[in-house]
This record gives sequence, C-alpha cells and structure tokens, in this order.
Amino acid sequence: MAGKRAADEQTDVLVIGAGLAGLVAAAEALDAGRRVIMVDQENEANLGGQAWWSFGGLFLVDSPEQRRLGIRDSLELARADWFASAGFDRDTADESHAGGDDLWGRRWAEAYLEFAAGEKRAWLSERGVGFFPVVGWAERGGSTASGHGNSVPRFHITWGTGPGLVQPFADRLRRGITEGLAKYRPRHRVTELVTSDGRVTGARGEILAPDAAGRGVRSNRDVVGAFAFDAGAVIVASGGIGGNDELVRRNWPSHLPAAPAEMLCGVPAHVDGLMLGISERAGARLTNTDRMWHYTEGIANHSPVWPRHGIRILPGPSSLWLDATGKRMPPPALPGFDTLGTLEQILRTGYGHSWFVLTQRIIEKEFALSGSEQNPDL
Repeated sequence: MAGKRAADEQTDVLVIGAGLAGLVAAAEALDAGRRVIMVDQENEANLGGQAWWSFGGLFLVDSPEQRRLGIRDSLELARADWFASAGFDRDTADESHAGGDDLWGRRWAEAYLEFAAGEKRAWLSERGVGFFPVVGWAERGGSTASGHGNSVPRFHITWGTGPGLVQPFADRLRRGITEGLAKYRPRHRVTELVTSDGRVTGARGEILAPDAAGRGVRSNRDVVGAFAFDAGAVIVASGGIGGNDELVRRNWPSHLPAAPAEMLCGVPAHVDGLMLGISERAGARLTNTDRMWHYTEGIANHSPVWPRHGIRILPGPSSLWLDATGKRMPPPALPGFDTLGTLEQILRTGYGHSWFVLTQRIIEKEFALSGSEQNPDL
C-alpha cells in the first residue's frame, strides 16, 4: 500500500473490540498459543462491552436445566425454529454471493446450533460459567408453530448475569498479558484496515486522550497520537449500531413505518457501528443491515448512565398491553412474544409509545427489569 506507515508492533492475531466477542476470540487464540493484541476505543473500565450490562441469557439446546423442568428440546427443533426466524430468503447457491446474502449466515447458523446443542454448555462450565436453574422463554415470536421465535424456553441465565459471563474471558486476557502473549491497548480507535494482495494484514488508527469516565459513560474523542499494527489475522468484533441514531435510521427496515422521533437506547453511546463502514471500505460485504431488533417494552432508566438510557421490562403474561390510543394489542403482540410484530403495531398508530396496565399484585409476581445492574441478587 502506497504511503503505508511502518507498523508499531506485529502480532499473530489483532482483535478489534474488547467486548465479549472480542474477549472470547482473544481467549481462543491465546489457548492456541498465538500472540494477541486487543484494541478498543474506550478505556479499561469498559472491558466486556455491551455484554457486561446484559442479563447474561444464553441460547442452549436440550440442556440439563431444560430437562429438569420437563422441557423437550432437540437440535432438529432448534434448527426449525432458527430457520423459520431467519427466513434465509436472500440466499444464494454459490460463494460469489451473486443474487443473495444468506450463504454464510446459513452456514454460521448451522455451526452455532450444533455448538449450542453440543459442547457449548460444557465449554462454558470449564471456564467457570454457571446457570440459574430456571430457563426463560425469550423471543417466543409469532402465534404459529412454524413461524418465527423459540417454540420452547431456551434462555439460560448465567449466575452473575452479564458480568459473570464476561469475567472468565477478561481473566484469560489478563493471564495472557502476564504470560507475555497478550497486549491490551485501550483508547486506540481503528480508522482503517490495512490490506495487501486482497487480504487484511493489519490496522491503523488514532490514539485517544486518556479518559477516566466510568463504564458506559461517554468519553472524549481527543486525538493525541497514531498507531499501526501488522497481524497474521485480524478479527473485527466491534459491536453494532445501537448507540448511533443516524445509522439506525439510515438502515431502518423499509417495510415498517418511519422510526419514531424519540427512541430510548439500550446500549452506551460508544456502540457506534463505525467499524462496519471501515470494514466495508476494506472489502467486507455487509448483509441484512435492515434486519434489526428493537425491544418495544422499554422505559427510561431511573439512574441513566448514557444518553437516553433505556431498560427493557421483562413482563409476565398477565400485563394488559394497550397501544397509544387505548386499544388492546392483538396477538401475537403480547408481552415477551413477538417484538418485531409489536413494533409494527405500535408504529402504525402514529405514536412511538404504548401502555402496560398492571395491578400491584401482578407487578409483585411477574414484573422485572432486564440487565445486570437491575438484578444484583443473580
């Protein structure tokens, strides 16, 4: 590449993004004896990314927790549910992607289903991840057996919620640093993927000024230097676009009414999706960018950490759900069922909100809020 700056450092594997996906990738590379550099635009307080804030729910198939509760599950049933949800209606038969976007998505789904029905639980248990004995039924989807969504409960909550899930992989990174195999570079924002002969060989970008902001709090973007790293393999694990309103609106599904004027945000502002465009400029193919997931049971956080901080209600089945005009939401727009269908129902009223109506007794028995900070006992 003309004008390529000399690399500051070289490594076997460069991981861009210090969220859970990046930490898992780094841990696997370290276990394989590879040298790793991990970079992230935020400070070390944000290690673990979005996952730290999560409820820690994991997709498992035919688990001991399911069997103990009498839930009959199988790889075949999970595959039918997943493929009905994904649709794979933008598929193609060849690897050139001509005429479709779903080839690699389908292959990934097949591999992940086999992982979830096979070694995933034991693999996590070996790393110290334990599971709450009650399995949740998240994303039930539509009202027919052949429609989208989970036909049985598969939402396994980790002890410690999101922080408990992040911890083993963050510890593996720290052990790698102690062993001299890993380097962690916070406040390093990638601006370009470096390519050579059609493959990505490294990255370069800007070093941001130190910032002592707490986890999830907006940090400065003051540039104080530059960096360049060469790597045998580069893994982009930088997260989505949930904290970037502009990108959310630009990619809004065309079959839905326009996005509401005001939206709550379930992720910190640094979930900005900037690596998507950077990857695309380096030759990556972005697929299904209009297929986004929005929770419709959100309320404003009572103790916000980031701008427009929203929390998802985990409602029981007894909540009365009304649209903004006071009409009852029709099935399958029920609490905890079909969030995308419900989103369309809400938007077609011309308003950006809806109403839960509950009694104190129902709230005490069924009402909860998602996320690690809302569930300290777990």
